[in-house]
Amino acid sequence: MSVQSDMQEKMDEFLQLLEESVMLDSPSCDKRHGDRMAEWYARQFVRLTGGTAERIANETYGDQLRCTLGSGEKRVLLIGHYDTVWPLGEAARRPFHIRDGKAYGPGVYDMKAGVLQAIYALHLLQERDRLPRDKQVVLLINSDEEIGSPTSRTLVEQEAIHAMAAFVLEPPTEPNGAVKTWRKGSAHYRVVVEGVSAHAGVDHEKGVSAIEELARQIMYLHSLTDYEIGTTVNVGMIKGGIGANVVADYAEAEIDIRMRTTAEAVRLEEVMARLTPQLAGAKLTVTGGIRRPPMQRTEQIAALYRLAKMIAYEELGIVLEESGTGGVSDGNFAAACGIPTLDGLGARGGFAHSPHEFIYLHDVPGRTALLAGLVERC
Repeated sequence: MSVQSDMQEKMDEFLQLLEESVMLDSPSCDKRHGDRMAEWYARQFVRLTGGTAERIANETYGDQLRCTLGSGEKRVLLIGHYDTVWPLGEAARRPFHIRDGKAYGPGVYDMKAGVLQAIYALHLLQERDRLPRDKQVVLLINSDEEIGSPTSRTLVEQEAIHAMAAFVLEPPTEPNGAVKTWRKGSAHYRVVVEGVSAHAGVDHEKGVSAIEELARQIMYLHSLTDYEIGTTVNVGMIKGGIGANVVADYAEAEIDIRMRTTAEAVRLEEVMARLTPQLAGAKLTVTGGIRRPPMQRTEQIAALYRLAKMIAYEELGIVLEESGTGGVSDGNFAAACGIPTLDGLGARGGFAHSPHEFIYLHDVPGRTALLAGLVERC
């Protein structure tokens, strides 16, 4: 029997565990519930694989989880997260359920099904004695990916530099379940403008409008968008002023920037550092920077994709496509460490971060088998 067939036979157990995990709220900023989720995954990993699960203490968010199977010198890294965007009580308001071959519930798609698929992939490799003796698999499950991985980035990077390959359990790209061979990098900036206030009717000429200065900066920043090279700049939030009859002495903006390459990230950092006021008397302060470096499609990543494509065709009878996205993940951090990284190896479905999120149940055995094949043969 194949790993896919084995997984098909275990779907009832898988669905029971998936329901348990979805019904455990695990919002990013709630340490108590995050710790409870980490403990649940630790128990399942040890029970199903016979490996070890180490909880890494975290003072701010839920503990991180480092699960290990095997003791070989060649390390394979699997990266996932257990935090979700949903608040406490969401599971009770919108409980796990199955309808028309799909499973629904908060976090089921992003990414509790993907993490559970990874555990089952290792479980089946171990059960069939197909985990190579020269390999060690580390499954890293972090607690704060949805808010930018502020406390887990270093851990991801530390694990990545010791790995021969990394597989990220984020959902694939629909409608065909394509794996991701590149992701844009992301940066976040805050621009603060200080002007000179004045009465808009009596002393307008004595004022320096922070809002006008910010408007000029916004026009310049948006002009930096270049779809041909994959750069986008978006001023997504602005505020300033205290009344229509007052020349505003304060304004600020929040800016999101995405880019395809490391070279472009460096160039944009220099552009932001050189921003200067356009109005005499205005003062400009720029803070922020690159949050996630680009995951560039290297030849190593392309080779890993070709292996995944071959496994998918030989064992599943499907043509696995590749894709890229402007969205970011912890795969950005792993790839920036120089190791081949393949993203989008989680569950197929749709509507991430939406009350309608779901996974396709018929695809679970195949995606589990694909990941198992990659761990075995990479």
